[in-house]
Amino acid sequence: MRIGKLDNDTLNELILNKFAHTRKEVVCSPHVGVDCAAVDLGGRIAVLSTDPITAAGKHIGSLTVHVSCNDAAAAGAEPIGLLVTLLAPPSTTESDIAGVADELSLAAKSANVEIIGGHTEVTDSVTRMITNATVIAKAGDRGIITPAGVKEGDDIVITKWACLEGTSIIANDFACRLSDMEAGELDEARGFIELVSVVKEGLYAYSKGAHAMHDVTEGGVFGAAWEMSEASGIGMEIYAENVPVKAVTRKICQKLSIDPLRLLSSGAMMIACPNGAELVKGLISIGINAAVVGKAHGNGVRLSTGETILPPEADELYKLY
Repeated sequence: MRIGKLDNDTLNELILNKFAHTRKEVVCSPHVGVDCAAVDLGGRIAVLSTDPITAAGKHIGSLTVHVSCNDAAAAGAEPIGLLVTLLAPPSTTESDIAGVADELSLAAKSANVEIIGGHTEVTDSVTRMITNATVIAKAGDRGIITPAGVKEGDDIVITKWACLEGTSIIANDFACRLSDMEAGELDEARGFIELVSVVKEGLYAYSKGAHAMHDVTEGGVFGAAWEMSEASGIGMEIYAENVPVKAVTRKICQKLSIDPLRLLSSGAMMIACPNGAELVKGLISIGINAAVVGKAHGNGVRLSTGETILPPEADELYKLY
């Protein structure tokens, strides 16, 4: 099978279609494009999500915290705690494991979330360290929102810049393929790892009445748009020229023949809302770059040029392995 997430048809056929909804406490269960579960614990909604970190060789502690918390924030929920599993190959040193723990601790403090448990194991089942985390969060006053909440006529907003996580991983793990780039450019790209949290903008957009949100991960901007459209049954028109992308990201993607709009993009949140210009103004006022990049209407996902966006395949990052 190809590397990366299962395509959505295969995911449904092999996995999701086999799970029955049997408990009344479960108010949000697995669907394509929906990254969080929600459980009613007697009037208070607990939001949960789980994610592995498998594509990065460095900064896996930071990514573990922020990627998991991002899923909760996309539901409008405030992250509280994380359960973290760390699997390490036999070649791992104690110093390596301590380094991941240090990153987890610092990122957790930054995200105002607590590491509340987990599991650590050395195993020959993996060839490099990988993590998996489950976040526990509490829903906001109006319950949770999901990608299924997109409404006809909504504006589509993207926060910060596309490809922040993907650019950072490439600059860290594949610098040998970018030897003709300036050291300052690579340092800038590596520093994007500090921007991958979308909790601040997620909670802000929720408070301003956003209808739906999706953190932009594997498959990039096009993948997130397709998943939101699939979940909601509402089409999207994407203005590719409006999607904010850093200049160093464009340069790296051009050198490696990578499509930046299909590249791993933790650090960007896709938001469907009734007044995109107003939300963008508010986000900028709290220090978060944002732009209106599309409109929700019709069927399917397409560019403003009329080109149809197909269901997401393997993320562009996996071309480099």
